[in-house]
Amino acid sequence: MTDIKRLFDFPYYQLENHPLEVALATKYNGKWETLSTQQYIDKANTISRGLLRLGVKPNDKIAVISSSNRNEWNILDIGVLQLGAQNVPIYPTISEEDYEYVLNHSGASYCFVSDTEVLEKLKAIQHNTQIKEVYSFDEIEGCKNWKEVLDQGEDKSNQDEVEKLKKAVTEKDLATIIYTSGTTGRPKGVMLSHENIASDVIGSATRVPFEIGVYTALSFLPVCHIFERMILYLYQYYSVSIYFAESIDKISDNLKEVKPHVITAVPRLLEKVYDKIIAKGTDLGGIKQKLFYWAVELGLKYEPYGANGWWYETQLSIARKLIFSKWKEGLGGNIELIVSGSAALQPRLTRVFAAAGIPVMEGYGLTETSPVVAVNDERNHGFKIGTVGKVLDNVKVKIAEDGEILTKGPNLMMGYYNDKEKTDEAINAEGWFHTGDIGEIDKEGFLKITDRKKEMFKTSGGKYVAPQLIENTMKQSRFIEQIMVIGEGEKMPAALIQPNFEFIEDWAKRKHLEIGSSNEELIKNEDVIKRIQEEVDFYNAKFGHWEKVKRFELTKEIWGIDNDMLTPTMKLKRRNIKEKYIALYNKIYEH
Repeated sequence: MTDIKRLFDFPYYQLENHPLEVALATKYNGKWETLSTQQYIDKANTISRGLLRLGVKPNDKIAVISSSNRNEWNILDIGVLQLGAQNVPIYPTISEEDYEYVLNHSGASYCFVSDTEVLEKLKAIQHNTQIKEVYSFDEIEGCKNWKEVLDQGEDKSNQDEVEKLKKAVTEKDLATIIYTSGTTGRPKGVMLSHENIASDVIGSATRVPFEIGVYTALSFLPVCHIFERMILYLYQYYSVSIYFAESIDKISDNLKEVKPHVITAVPRLLEKVYDKIIAKGTDLGGIKQKLFYWAVELGLKYEPYGANGWWYETQLSIARKLIFSKWKEGLGGNIELIVSGSAALQPRLTRVFAAAGIPVMEGYGLTETSPVVAVNDERNHGFKIGTVGKVLDNVKVKIAEDGEILTKGPNLMMGYYNDKEKTDEAINAEGWFHTGDIGEIDKEGFLKITDRKKEMFKTSGGKYVAPQLIENTMKQSRFIEQIMVIGEGEKMPAALIQPNFEFIEDWAKRKHLEIGSSNEELIKNEDVIKRIQEEVDFYNAKFGHWEKVKRFELTKEIWGIDNDMLTPTMKLKRRNIKEKYIALYNKIYEH
């Protein structure tokens, strides 16, 4: 079965070609519980039979809200899809109001949750939905457990019906509705067919240097996001053993236990890993510290394919032995590939990690494109720093006159669920999807993203400013955790900045400065303001005079998902941030 058409074909393909002893692994009560390929499929069939006995039919919507990636998610996913029903994943961190909206808009009939926290949020709004029953993965008192559905499926007498429904599912059928965590307005339900995602997995598979059946992966990015979900199908295609991290806090421990060959990450996580490494280097003394910084400086000049010449490569091999090997150990020791997506990656991180022998391959895509449109590949000169790689072979991209990236291909969504107007806005009459991103394709065929079309603004002087470009540059400062560039219709660009409180406290200790004990005192401290001004001035030098951040204000709150300042994929909710800090905005522009 080389011809994979539907998402549930992936585990069967694995079983036929290279079955694994450890296909999936999750840690429960401090102990890893593993499932072989055969057990994974058996459990998926058991869930299918159980769901049939609950009355689930083709095209029913089953909602899943899980705070962590785990075996149960994947078993349920295959079990639902085999029946021709749809899996509707929901971000656990969105508001109760958004839970209610998504459940009602999708018409979900059953809901599976991971833990007490999610259950409590769901309970608050369940009476306003048509959810018939809620099942939990964890054992929770007063809530039905998902094992009850498994128990219902133990009797195999209706397996024939499962097989019949499986056979009836075609690649053109709807597989999932993913609600995008829009930076503005209500979430939109992206309809993805089996073909959309499967074609993207197969198209991306040629870009990853995996040997079948020998790799291990650690999965921790939310599987409700299409990026990690598509990667999980890709792992299954290549017979990669998938271990699910316990939580973001325990990633460091899990990396050392699992020793993965591959992980996926978002730029913010890689920035934090890098900052931690630098902080450790700063604590070293004498010759060790000098060596550390020599290696980092060398890493920041890295160019692929030996472009810097033999003398650089000689120094690099010394730096790898003495310094960079320890970085690799911190990630478990076996890491061969990190795939980065969801936001722009700073080129300095690509350079320094590649120099350390930890290649980070940046890709690009959207939920609407299942998601990968382009991705870097270290082989055959397919890797270029500062780009998102070359477009997949089965996908088309063209650049519109205004610089917007347009794309089409088998990975392009069926449309937005119950929203023809938004679908027609996004996909033009010729079938090209408007990504909303501005970019260019260079002469070697590499795609480069320069900004979000909607986020570019004009100052009152009529000059265009691309805020993301400035923000990504300024965020290289260890003093700056988050930054939002403002200035639409104003005389100059300015910024709202959330300082990196933890780093600034360490810096103040080293400098023997009194900066106060609260965030409020810290942001008013003259030494802190002066030091952040130095950072802003340093990075401003890279921009034209009309783009330079002329003024800034610091905020005492941490910008997070919980306080609705970031989307679940860590993008800025610009409107919310501006509204929250309107007083600071007015102070900057003296309104």
